Amino acid sequence: MSQFWSQTVHRLTPYVPGEQPALPGLIKLNTNENPYPPSPAVLAALHEALGEDAAVLRLYPDPEATLLKATIAEQFPASGITPAQIFVGNGSDEVLAHVFMALLQHDRPLLTPDIGYSFYPAYCQLYGIDCVRIPLDDEFTVRIDDYLAPQCGCGAIILANPNAPTGRLLPQSDIERLARAHPDIPVVIDEAYIDFSGETIAEIPTAVPLIKHLPNLLIIRTLSKSYSLAGLRIGYAIGQAPLIEALDRVKNSFNSYPLDRLAIAGGTAALRDRAHFDMTRRAVMQSREWLIGALRGLDFEVLPSATNFIFARHPRHDAAHIAASLRARHILIRHFKQPRIEQYLRISIGTDAQCRALADALSAIVNASGGGQ
Repeated sequence: MSQFWSQTVHRLTPYVPGEQPALPGLIKLNTNENPYPPSPAVLAALHEALGEDAAVLRLYPDPEATLLKATIAEQFPASGITPAQIFVGNGSDEVLAHVFMALLQHDRPLLTPDIGYSFYPAYCQLYGIDCVRIPLDDEFTVRIDDYLAPQCGCGAIILANPNAPTGRLLPQSDIERLARAHPDIPVVIDEAYIDFSGETIAEIPTAVPLIKHLPNLLIIRTLSKSYSLAGLRIGYAIGQAPLIEALDRVKNSFNSYPLDRLAIAGGTAALRDRAHFDMTRRAVMQSREWLIGALRGLDFEVLPSATNFIFARHPRHDAAHIAASLRARHILIRHFKQPRIEQYLRISIGTDAQCRALADALSAIVNASGGGQ
């Protein structure tokens, strides 16, 4: 604390990112990173973007990321998305930050789940917006009916779908019902994990097709998870042109060059390699189902998951004790000390070998004499 802090800084409770330790032999299942490398085309694109002597780095990148936007639009051929309906930023968290400034009514509250992505209330604090947190039901599911009151007085609604950290998925019909019930406010759907919820690429239940008919709907996505590019920081939003124009106005008043040359090149290459994308997301989904079965075999209660993580608790062992015991075995998972979920653990899906090592460690912990509560 310092006399030089602003009043805004004094009142902030910052978002706490997942731990990124540099420990030998670590099995890192705490930050929902993809366990597989990105497409080999990404490395080739980075080398090509740099050239022989990297002299191109003396020049600013394309402020509009034109090639990347065009490539993103190509991913949704049946939805009629154009580059003018796409906004890109330095990770989806930066895109969200611009959404809070550009589209939210700062004199009216934001509605969001009580158990959800903790950056939403952190941004509310930063921007001075009231945050009304709507409880999930007893099965940790978003009840759309709780958001449908026409006179709710809110200025925006933000939901992660699938939700984080619970991993549960809402059908596209619920998203449409929500946006149609509130035509005068932005409805923002954060689809960071949506690519892990369809058997085939065509079956991924994104809400992007709804944008054509819903001018208040904004979809936010990222290349960090399903494209294995958390290190390049690429996020984007899709919406009708007036929403995107608002985001561009904020971006160009804040940082006109949010994506560097390497991010633009690498992101474009990753998106174009649909075969690699499908292969790795299917591998994650298969490992997820195996791990759910293994944990249930150890008496864990595991929520249904449409993401690259699972949310689980053990009825006889304290979650903090389990997390600490795993850490002692060089396995990191995420434990949230938050009301309603303090006995739950969020576990990122690793490779098959990592999942087996985790299951073996959990078996030793829960079968040890004395338990953990």
